[in-house]
Amino acid sequence: MPAASGKRDYYEVLGVPKNAEDATIKQSYRKIALKYHPDKNPGNAEAEERFKEAAEAYEILSHAEKRASYDRFGHAGVGGGGPQFGSVEDIFGAFGDIFGAGRGGGGSIFEDLFGGGGRRGGRSRGAHLKVDLQISLEEVSAGVKKTIEITRQEMCPDCRGSGAKPGTKPKRCPDCGGRGEIVRSQGFFAMRTTCGRCRGTGQVIDSPCTRCKGTTRVPEKRDVTVTIPPGIASGMQLRLSGEGEAAPHGGARGDLYCEINVTQHELFKRRDDDIVLDVPVGFAQVALGTEIEVPTLHGKSALKVPKGTQPMTTLRMRGQGLPRLDGYGVGDQLVRINVEVPTKVDEETEALLRQLAEKESQQVGTKQTSFWDKVREIFE
Repeated sequence: MPAASGKRDYYEVLGVPKNAEDATIKQSYRKIALKYHPDKNPGNAEAEERFKEAAEAYEILSHAEKRASYDRFGHAGVGGGGPQFGSVEDIFGAFGDIFGAGRGGGGSIFEDLFGGGGRRGGRSRGAHLKVDLQISLEEVSAGVKKTIEITRQEMCPDCRGSGAKPGTKPKRCPDCGGRGEIVRSQGFFAMRTTCGRCRGTGQVIDSPCTRCKGTTRVPEKRDVTVTIPPGIASGMQLRLSGEGEAAPHGGARGDLYCEINVTQHELFKRRDDDIVLDVPVGFAQVALGTEIEVPTLHGKSALKVPKGTQPMTTLRMRGQGLPRLDGYGVGDQLVRINVEVPTKVDEETEALLRQLAEKESQQVGTKQTSFWDKVREIFE
């Protein structure tokens, strides 16, 4: 499985075999994440990179579809290099959204691992967005750029994301002192809960912005260009980092996920990286042999039909299929020969066919003889 430049194999990163079960992958990630967690390695750049690397690997291998795409195409199957988290805050935000209530109704994986949520300093990440993209088989063959319009939450231009009316500022929450959480001691234990007044932001707004109503964001339309690589398949997702919604109170932006759907072609059918085409050919052509011109995704091309070609024979046209997503090679076009039998014939053609039928009855082939011998054995 070829790896993208500078990227280690995700199974190697987590130290698990390729047939590892989900529980094994999660357990291994837990150990690595705890070992290299930034809070345990303050100022250690290498530990932070290992922490990010493990998060990227887990984000792919913990999803069945992403893992299947990675197993087949390598890093190219998950957008060329996986999630590519830019910071530790991105990891907390991403896992808080991706592995939160949407995966079984529980808290995020970081709540399981470290006892905390996906927030730090009262700032959460913006929501991820998902769109469906329809592309043609020709676009799969060549690759394409698509510009799409999306509506997403953007920072309010009036209050510049503060949520407060222009000319005023948010104030420190008096209940939690700006920490965003309340700590209550009960004997030997300390319980931390999100502050109910500021909802974890650490700030309160006395005069909300009239445009965003204190939410810090407003919906706006944006044009986003998506680069779709050649060889992509239906069901695959492309991740555009930072093209999701803006986060409230200045957190990291979410991502935009584009799910690909390849429309059905009128002539061609796809079989992995190969293209399948059914071509009707006359009886005389397959009996005598001929050369026909067939369509491909790249234009018309000549195909030699050997003498005596049988119905439903598949002829292979090398290199006329789809490029492989990992960039290594191109598939073929498989041409299935369908022999056409005329439904109406003129007198001259009928006379010729009767002569041919007569000759065939006198020169029975070995396959025909064998078939009728079996028939006689059954019924006689």
